Amino acid sequence: MLDVLAITGPIYLTIAFGYVATRSGLFERSDMRVLGKFVINLALPALLFNALAQRRLGEILNAGYLFTYAVGSVTVMAGGWGWAYFKARRTMRESSYVAMGMACSNSGFVGYPMLMLTLGPVAGVALALNMVVENLLLMPLLLMLADAEVGQGSVRASWRQVVANTLLRQLRNPLIIAIVAGFMFSLMGWQLPGPMARTVTLFSQASGALALFVIGGTLVGLQAKGMAPWVTQVAVGKLVLHPLAVWGLLVWLEPVGDTQLRAAVLLTAAMPMMSIYPLLAQRHGLEDRAAAALLVTTVASFFTLSGLLWALRHTAF
Repeated sequence: MLDVLAITGPIYLTIAFGYVATRSGLFERSDMRVLGKFVINLALPALLFNALAQRRLGEILNAGYLFTYAVGSVTVMAGGWGWAYFKARRTMRESSYVAMGMACSNSGFVGYPMLMLTLGPVAGVALALNMVVENLLLMPLLLMLADAEVGQGSVRASWRQVVANTLLRQLRNPLIIAIVAGFMFSLMGWQLPGPMARTVTLFSQASGALALFVIGGTLVGLQAKGMAPWVTQVAVGKLVLHPLAVWGLLVWLEPVGDTQLRAAVLLTAAMPMMSIYPLLAQRHGLEDRAAAALLVTTVASFFTLSGLLWALRHTAF
């Protein structure tokens, strides 16, 4: 178990340091948004570009990985949305954010550092594949569901506008731009000039620790009281049902042959939800519940991820 704690320990200690540094006043909570923007708009795109541009296209485009992560995530997303909407009688917007919390992993801020410590260089490829699924499939679909306004004008027109706006936002997303550029460099066999390549590498190296620090800072001030039903469903869905769905696909269909990528997609599904979850929910007045779910799930993930890593170390998978 000590070898597992040697992996998860530094990750959650860095998160804890971010929390303490912000709680003590060394940093303001608003600073975390600035640092987070740096990670999302510069550091992670640089990391994604390097991970893709420095490998052959055949090493990157793993259809089995994309299939497993996409199908497992959509299955949990659909189940979570359906339960919240039909069983719990939540609104379409509320149901969409329940599903988002259950199905959208924190691939960048928590996932990449953990995969890097656990699996090494393959973490960059896994991160890129995760971003493709999350940014081109899960997020657009969920945001369209949350933004859909049935009863105001033409439903068809509303859907067309939502789809167009969502796709336009994704085309301007630095992560998507980095993925496209990385694929292009890999396909064409191009290389950046030396000074430019070293500059991109410097930015990419800033992503790991800073991303975890930001997670800790954003947890300051979050409350989970009085929101037990919402938080429980989202936390159980994210930390239990999502990895179970992916594990089932890996065991029954065996779509991913590479051992490291099998571990990567399973660990990705077991990560807590993305850190911008409350920021997205703010548009629809659901930021308090989303923040509470983020707090509980991130703390609980220390134990669930440690257990999963132990299982991967001691069982044939």
